[in-house]
Amino acid sequence: MVMVESLAERGENVVYRAISPSEFFYKNRDIAGFSSPARSLYMSIRELVENSLDAAEMGRILPEVLIELGEEDAERGVYRLRVVDNGVGVPGDKIPSAFATVLYGSKYGFKQSRGTFGLGGTMALLYGQITTNKPAKIMSSTDGKTLYIYELMIDVVENKPRIISSEKKPSPGGWRGTSVEFSLEADYPGARAKILDYIKHTAIVNPHATLTFIDSKGRLYHYPRMVEKVPEPPRETLPHPVGVDVEMMSRMLMETKARNLLTFLTTSFQKIGPKTAKEVLELAGLKPETSPRKLSHEQVTALVDAFKRYDKFRPPDPTPLSPVGKDFLEAGIRRIFNPDFVHVVQREPSSYSGHPFIVEAAVAYGGTIPVTETIMLFRFANKIPLLYDERADVAWKVVEEKIDWSNYKVPKPAPLAVFTSICSTKVPYKTVGKEAIADRPEIERELTMALRECGRNLKLYLSRIEKREAAAKRLSLYTKYLPMIAEFAAKTVGTSKPNIKPLLKKLGITESELEAAKTGSQQA
Repeated sequence: MVMVESLAERGENVVYRAISPSEFFYKNRDIAGFSSPARSLYMSIRELVENSLDAAEMGRILPEVLIELGEEDAERGVYRLRVVDNGVGVPGDKIPSAFATVLYGSKYGFKQSRGTFGLGGTMALLYGQITTNKPAKIMSSTDGKTLYIYELMIDVVENKPRIISSEKKPSPGGWRGTSVEFSLEADYPGARAKILDYIKHTAIVNPHATLTFIDSKGRLYHYPRMVEKVPEPPRETLPHPVGVDVEMMSRMLMETKARNLLTFLTTSFQKIGPKTAKEVLELAGLKPETSPRKLSHEQVTALVDAFKRYDKFRPPDPTPLSPVGKDFLEAGIRRIFNPDFVHVVQREPSSYSGHPFIVEAAVAYGGTIPVTETIMLFRFANKIPLLYDERADVAWKVVEEKIDWSNYKVPKPAPLAVFTSICSTKVPYKTVGKEAIADRPEIERELTMALRECGRNLKLYLSRIEKREAAAKRLSLYTKYLPMIAEFAAKTVGTSKPNIKPLLKKLGITESELEAAKTGSQQA
């Protein structure tokens, strides 16, 4: 056996130190999706567009997002990226922290949002800084009157903003919103296909938004809004008891203003009334009048364990969710593909580990959908298109393994596209890069049920097509052979040819179709 001598055994000093979140992601940016110049450009655009859409919907504003990409240094592969929106804006005193502090943001409440970690936009600026050493320029106005302009860099060691310059002036033209502009090392030719797909897919799932992209060659990609209505935004609510762990419970107990456990449970969690609270406390062996701040570690653990063992909690409240909506999703699909058939299903709210979620699914057939051997799959989570790691996603598993499309009369190849959308207060992504959803049994079941319903409706449509084609084939035979049969029969019995036009009219055959069939027979 080989023995490895430690530094301490050799008498050397061992240095221990903590690193900031900025430094951690600076050293490990690959796990956030910033793994190459091409992928990093795609991630930067994606994260900033998501922030823009959230900012608009937060204020019930129809989103208008402009993305501009300019080439700054062709030899070094440096580009200048600018994303402008018409959202609620960021207060002037919050701009430095919001854009130059990793894991700082407004998305940590118990409600659905496109962002998850308060990381994406800041991570894009951090990537730009470490590849070009240039500051980012942030402009924002919350009222259309005052405009705040900052040039910022991130202090990686301290995880705090370093303000290069700041300015306050009247907002031109009454503009309100946020503009983010920075330089970054990028590979646009390598990322172009994914970026265009991302913008197109974002237009599908956000038909109420106007999206404009101007690339480094001056090419314009414009998706005007198709729906003049803002979806109902999610509303923040209390956590559900099933999703609480010991650490979260300890924090809530320390922060509560409740004087006893009974009040704490009924005011800190959803779906807990006085009767339920008493039953849970009895299960945990705790008295209702006990002060929340005086619980021992063992008692906190007992309370959390009682939450897990109590099986009478009602399902989580779906109000913190904002699904795409059947009308919105159908409008988005029709805008891009103009299909002959589309069917959208929205399942009832469900939950996993105390987190509510809603599954939506759609199938589209025909139109401009290309005919392929494999089904085209479009995945969305909290209205975000997922373009990478498709085969690692639960939606792929359901579409390819759980659903037998031949049972729904789908031919191969076929012009078929499948769309899946999951919204939740906590989407179970497999990685920080947010590209694939874990196969939670609850989500897998809801996706399967939704797609089976879509499949049944597609089968009815394809059956009608099949019947129409069979009827058309029969009519074609009647059109071609009935006149010949009538003529030969008349000659055989020595009578004049009967008038078969009334019969053909009953069968739905017009005179023009009859003449066309006669001409075809003569030519043959």
